[in-house]
Amino acid sequence: MLHKRRLLPQLILILTLGLSACASLFGTPVTPTPLEPTHTPEPPTATPPPSAATVNGEFITLTEFQAELGRYESAQSALGRAFTEEDANSVVLDDLIAQVLLSQAAREAGFDLTESDLKSREEALAAEAGGAEALSKWKSDHGYDDASFRVALKRSAESAWMRDKIISEVPTTVEQVHVRQILTYNLEDAQAALAELNAGTDFDELAAAYDSFTRGELGWVPRGYLLDPKADEAVFALQVGATSDIIETDIGFHIFKVIERADHPLTPDALLTLQEQALKEWLAEQRAQSEIILAP
Repeated sequence: MLHKRRLLPQLILILTLGLSACASLFGTPVTPTPLEPTHTPEPPTATPPPSAATVNGEFITLTEFQAELGRYESAQSALGRAFTEEDANSVVLDDLIAQVLLSQAAREAGFDLTESDLKSREEALAAEAGGAEALSKWKSDHGYDDASFRVALKRSAESAWMRDKIISEVPTTVEQVHVRQILTYNLEDAQAALAELNAGTDFDELAAAYDSFTRGELGWVPRGYLLDPKADEAVFALQVGATSDIIETDIGFHIFKVIERADHPLTPDALLTLQEQALKEWLAEQRAQSEIILAP
């Protein structure tokens, strides 16, 4: 199949967050000479916590990053998936940055999670975990204290709210094309099929000969739904009734035909794909506009 089969990425994670920073200490005061003006010492400033990154001035602490990295690596190992340390670091940091950007945008959009709301969410999690003691043990096992857990829970709720706002704005009916294809797995067969089409062979008959199960039916597809950008570009360049040249993708060699073109309701799978696309585009735009400083 040339369709994408993916769920929205789980960007909204329960994350650890180290909180407080210690205050700077005054240095030893210097006694000025009579010829120099007396300087008023500046007030102390909070020492930033050790951090993996800052996002528009908001810290992603090193404690938070390392705890999430450990959970990610454990999860990948449990699934039998190989990964490099560099890849794991990149995935985890990108997800943490995405979550901070979403939570910041939620606050700017007016989402206000009150203390009462936060308490209700924590109580619901405790009930789901089997009681307050069970939740307390879970926090301890995953590197949380009460304060860092509440910060992480608040950020998670804000991020989820903003994510839902973004994907809810994706329309459920968009321009689509109804597509069929002839799919072969080598260039010679594709060239032979194209020659038969040019000689007058019926497209549907030839598509069924190459795939008796689907008969070449891809259904209605919106822009951005086909797996390969070349295929996506090719089908939307076609007029109704027209066929494409041979289009090579990672899965084979395609000849497409557009049957219909119209505004059409999205399938659930296509809607998920466009929602994922909208979220990725939003995050890319936010990252470009934000001040993100990674630790050296």
